[in-house]
Amino acid sequence: MIPRYSRPEMAKIWEPENKFRKWLDVEIAACEAWAKLGEIPKKSLAAIKKRAKFNIRRIDRIEKTVKHDVIAFLTSVAENVGADSRYIHKGLTSSDILDTALAIQMREAADIIIGDIRELMEVLKDNAYKYKDTLQMGRSHGIHAEPTTFGLTFALWYEEMKRNLGRMETAAETISYGQLSGPVGTFSSLPPFIEKYACRKLGLKPAPVSTQIIQRDRHAEYMAALALIAGAIEKMAVEIRHLQRTEVLEAEEPFEKGQKGSSAMPHKRNPIGSENLSGLARVVRSNAMAALENIPLWHERDISHSSVERIIIPDSTILIDYMLARLTGILRGLQVYPERMKENIDRSYGLFCSQRVLIKLTEKGLSRENAYRLVQQRAMQSWRQRKPFRDLLKKDRLIKKYLSVEEIDALFDLSFYTKNVDYIFKRVFG
Repeated sequence: MIPRYSRPEMAKIWEPENKFRKWLDVEIAACEAWAKLGEIPKKSLAAIKKRAKFNIRRIDRIEKTVKHDVIAFLTSVAENVGADSRYIHKGLTSSDILDTALAIQMREAADIIIGDIRELMEVLKDNAYKYKDTLQMGRSHGIHAEPTTFGLTFALWYEEMKRNLGRMETAAETISYGQLSGPVGTFSSLPPFIEKYACRKLGLKPAPVSTQIIQRDRHAEYMAALALIAGAIEKMAVEIRHLQRTEVLEAEEPFEKGQKGSSAMPHKRNPIGSENLSGLARVVRSNAMAALENIPLWHERDISHSSVERIIIPDSTILIDYMLARLTGILRGLQVYPERMKENIDRSYGLFCSQRVLIKLTEKGLSRENAYRLVQQRAMQSWRQRKPFRDLLKKDRLIKKYLSVEEIDALFDLSFYTKNVDYIFKRVFG
């Protein structure tokens, strides 16, 4: 089942019609190359190009008997071409067709995913600037640390997706290699010109060296790029899920008119989209592991990789297309609550300023150890008694020996934490 957020063109890449069309494109390109060498009469080449067709139902029926998909395909094509079909598949082996066609399909899928990433990056950039100055509590280990801005979160995600864009572009280049080199890659049954011509015609590069297959580290790199994209998507999804928790409630997924969150509890607004993305990321990562397992094969080839790839490559590309589209929709409609962010900043009684107080005391002459001890004592008291940290500092006899009331107040100026946001944005967005 194709997820409803996926683009129809991604699903079409992996449908039998497109797969067999790509197989036929490879076969015809090889025939054209043979004709260039005078090994196929021009009249026969014209007949092949005019009549070469296939019937998917016929292929399925033939395969039930021959138990070989490429032979079934070639038989269906031959039934349409007639006598000139004897020139089709000349000197080739099945993997010459399968792997070269698969490279084209994977490149087409990569083009869609690259477009998806660019669309997501636009939304991330828009949100980064929209919330550039929106104060939010920064958290480490889930605990209040120091203030940041919500815009910096989007800038961080933008920068990571920029890296993923580069990875996907590199993976598309890595996979854009074909081979038409015969049974074990030695060109024993056809000259290298056939491969060179066909690959150029198909928009691919010839694999510099191959066995009966294109080596699977290329496919593993592609799948690893998808897994890294899935990881970035899940990172964003997990953050949204945390921010939507009732105790936090700084942001929420879009909740559409008529939408219902629970069959039992009418009040529920659950982050189901983000949870869905977290789950699907596990599938894509698992598929990348399967792709890594496909690298070692017996001698010049076996087909242990084939059954795996029929599942993992279509599934992962379709899923990533879906995940990117769904995340883009979530972030485009994200409901953000700046006032709640301010409330949450106040929940830790100003303790986030502890480092500033610590540093200021060391500047006044205290050792770091003594300063740390003094600040920690008041910080723990603030937390236990739920009293403002600033007030306790002003009452501390030892701290008052080093810091005036005015100096303590100055240490709690929130603008201190956002003074370099513009600098960071310039580094990210230029």
